[in-house]
Amino acid sequence: MTRLSVNINKLATLRNARGGNNPDVVATALDLERFGAQGITVHPRPDERHIRRTDVHALKPLLTTEFNIEGYPSEDFIALVLEVSPAQVTLVPDPPDVLTSNAGWDTKTHKRTLANTVARFKAAGIRTSLFMGTDSELIAHAADTGTDRIELYTEPYAAHFHADRNAAVDPFTRAAVHAADRGLGLNAGHDLDLHNLAFFQQNVPHLLEVSIGHALICDALRFGLENTVPLYLRELR
Repeated sequence: MTRLSVNINKLATLRNARGGNNPDVVATALDLERFGAQGITVHPRPDERHIRRTDVHALKPLLTTEFNIEGYPSEDFIALVLEVSPAQVTLVPDPPDVLTSNAGWDTKTHKRTLANTVARFKAAGIRTSLFMGTDSELIAHAADTGTDRIELYTEPYAAHFHADRNAAVDPFTRAAVHAADRGLGLNAGHDLDLHNLAFFQQNVPHLLEVSIGHALICDALRFGLENTVPLYLRELR
């Protein structure tokens, strides 16, 4: 079964909008695990507009599922990850001022930098993943960095799903095959939801993990977190 990691950035956004500690990001992450989430994902950004460095430190000793930290590999981010030592780090090519991740790595151009960063994390026993598009050449270059996995950027799939789901998923099916041929594990994330998740999972082979935040938290406003996590798990079955 493909594992579900819940990105809790939106919980932190809501908390930060009013100050204080409501909702309690750490307590809610533990609730998500109790409701069935198989991982927790955070993406701390330099301006701490949602997840804060203190959240990352507070979560690590309490989580019982896999902890995944996403971010751009600046020296301060690398230092944070090495200090916290999560199960997985996902490297994304976001500059500091972007609203949300909107592209995968150009692994040909940045291969040397990525390879050096991946080596540092792997030496510390941290599984690595690179946020990627579906281009087969760039997937091959990703494999050359030594990364354990790639995470496919699924916004293009979600954007075209309702118009033609087969055409939307086809590049991802082919990318999954390329990744497996290169010995890479496969994750996916961005704009996956209750409408498009099952079809994606059924048509993309070797899918180990999906990271879902915005849609899941939005659905929780209607159904409650305790009901929403099992709904997403059902789609993955």
